[in-house]
Amino acid sequence: MLRLKKLGKALLKTIAIIAIIVLILVIIFKITTKISPPGIHDSELENLQITRADSNFCYLKDNWLQKNSHGLWEMYIEGNDYERGIINGKLTKNLIYKQENAFINQIKVMIPSESYLRFLKNFLAFFNRNIDKHVIPEYQNEIYGISQSASRQFDFIGSNYHRILNYHAAHDIGHALQNLNLVACTAFAGWNSYSEDSSLIIGRNFDFYVGDEFAEDKIIMFCNPEKGHKFMIVTWGGMIGATSGMNDQGLTVTLNASKSEIPFGAATPISLVAREILQYASNIEEAYEIARKRKTFVSESLFIGSAIDGKTATIEKSPDKQALFAASNEFIICSNHFQNPEMQIPEILRANTSDYATLYRFKRVEELIKQNPGLNVNSVAEILRDQKGLNDKNIGMGNEKAINQLIAHHSIIFKPEELKVWISTSPFQLGEFVCYDLNKVFNQFKGIKEHQVITEPEYTIPADSFLNTVNYEDFNRFKEIRNQIQHSIKINKQIEGEESLFNELIELNPEFFETYVYLGDYYNHFKIVDKAILAYKKALTKEIPNMYQAESIQSKIDEITK
Repeated sequence: MLRLKKLGKALLKTIAIIAIIVLILVIIFKITTKISPPGIHDSELENLQITRADSNFCYLKDNWLQKNSHGLWEMYIEGNDYERGIINGKLTKNLIYKQENAFINQIKVMIPSESYLRFLKNFLAFFNRNIDKHVIPEYQNEIYGISQSASRQFDFIGSNYHRILNYHAAHDIGHALQNLNLVACTAFAGWNSYSEDSSLIIGRNFDFYVGDEFAEDKIIMFCNPEKGHKFMIVTWGGMIGATSGMNDQGLTVTLNASKSEIPFGAATPISLVAREILQYASNIEEAYEIARKRKTFVSESLFIGSAIDGKTATIEKSPDKQALFAASNEFIICSNHFQNPEMQIPEILRANTSDYATLYRFKRVEELIKQNPGLNVNSVAEILRDQKGLNDKNIGMGNEKAINQLIAHHSIIFKPEELKVWISTSPFQLGEFVCYDLNKVFNQFKGIKEHQVITEPEYTIPADSFLNTVNYEDFNRFKEIRNQIQHSIKINKQIEGEESLFNELIELNPEFFETYVYLGDYYNHFKIVDKAILAYKKALTKEIPNMYQAESIQSKIDEITK
C-alpha cells in the first residue's frame, strides 16, 4: 500500500512537472509570436468619416473608391504612409471583411481537418514571428492604418494588425504549401521585331487561386504616395503589396513563383518587395538593387518591364542569391522556373518538357509567340486566354499545363511607353479587358466627388467568345459535380444515382486528368476498389501537370493493390 502511495505521488509529481513545462512552452510561444503594431497615432485622421454617395461610390478628402460597370473596384489614394492606410481601410472596410472571409472559408475547404488547421495556424504564427522586422517602417505604418478597419470577427486567428501583416505573405505561403497548388503564373513580353509597333508590350496571368469568391472584388488601386513614384496595382481589400502593377515611369512588375524548398523563417513578403520596386524604381537596374537589399524566404521571379530600357528582364531571387535574366532575342517568357545559369535547378534543367507544367507552359507560349511575332494587345489577350496544349492538343479544361487554367485572379497587359494598362474582368481572363491611361487617371481624377468613367472605352478588348459556348457551360457544370463528389467524401455519404452523374462528369471534361482522379478518390474512399483502379489508370493516360502528381496517382494504385 505504501509503495502504491509513493508511486501515486511520483506520478502526480511527474504530471505536474509536465504541465508546468507545457505551460512554459505555451507562454514562450505566445511571447515569441506576438507582433506589436507600430507606435503611431493620429486621432484627427483616425476620426475622419467617409462620405458615401451610393453603394458604388464613396470618398474621403481627395481619396475615393468606386465600382465600375465591369465589376472592378477603382480606388485613388494619396498621402503619407499612415494616412494612406487609414483612408484605404475606411474606404474598403466592407471589401476587407469579404476578402478575409472568402480566404478563410476557402482554406477550410482545402484543409477540412480542424486539427491540421490548428497546427497550420500555430506553425505560421511561429514561422512568421519576426515578419515585422523584415517589413520597412513605411509599409508597417500603412498596413497598421488599414488593419484598424479589419473585422474583430477573426480575432481567433490573431489581432487585426498581425493578420493583415501576415496576409501579405500569402503568395509566399503558397510556396510553403506546394501541395495546395495556389500559385502557377505565366508572363511574356515582346519588343522591336516581336511587337507590332516595335514598342514594349507585356502580358501576364496571375493564377493565384483561393476560390472563385476571392477573385470577385478586385481593386485597381491608383496610389500617389508622399514619397516615390505614382503607381497602379491590381489588389484586393487589405492588401498593399504588388502582384501586378506599373508606375508613372513606365516600369512594370509582375510576380512568378519558382520552385522552392519549404522555408524555415520569416523574411520580406515578395509582394512588398514588388511594391517597393514600383514606388521607388524607374528602370531595371534600380529595381534589381531594391530587390537585392531585401531577403525573401521563397524563390521568385520578378518580371520587370521598363519603358526607359525598352525591354523586359527577370530578377530571379531565392533566399540565398539573386541574378538577372535578360533574353538574347526580342521576346522573353517567364513561367515558374529560373533561367539564369546561376539560378537554374538541375532537377528541372534535366527534365523533359512534359515532366513539369512550368516547362510545358513556357514552350506553349513560345510556340504561340512565334506564330504571332507582331504582338499587339489583342494577340496578347488571345495568348493569355489559350487553353490548349502543345501543338493545339486538347489537355482538358482547367489543366495547369495550359496558359489559361480557368483559375486566374486577374490577367493584365501593359504598354509601358504609353502608360496604358489593360485589366481583365470576370470570369478569370475571359471577360473584357478594360484600359486605363495612368497619365489621365492621376492628372484628371484626383478628388472626384461622384462616380466617373476613368477607363478608356475605345481601347476595350472584347470578351472571349468561349464565354458563349457550350464548353463554358460544361466547365461550370463540371465544377458543380466535382464539388458534390468532394463533399460526399467529406461527409462520408455516397451519392444517389452516382453512375449517371459520373458519366456526365466524364462527358463534360473527358481529356482532363483530374476528372478521373476525382472519381478514383471517390471510389477509393468508399472501398469500390476495381472502379478506383480503373479511374486512376485512366488518369495516367492523360496530360498530367508534373511527375509528382503522376507518382501520387500511381502510389494510390499501388496502395490499393498491395
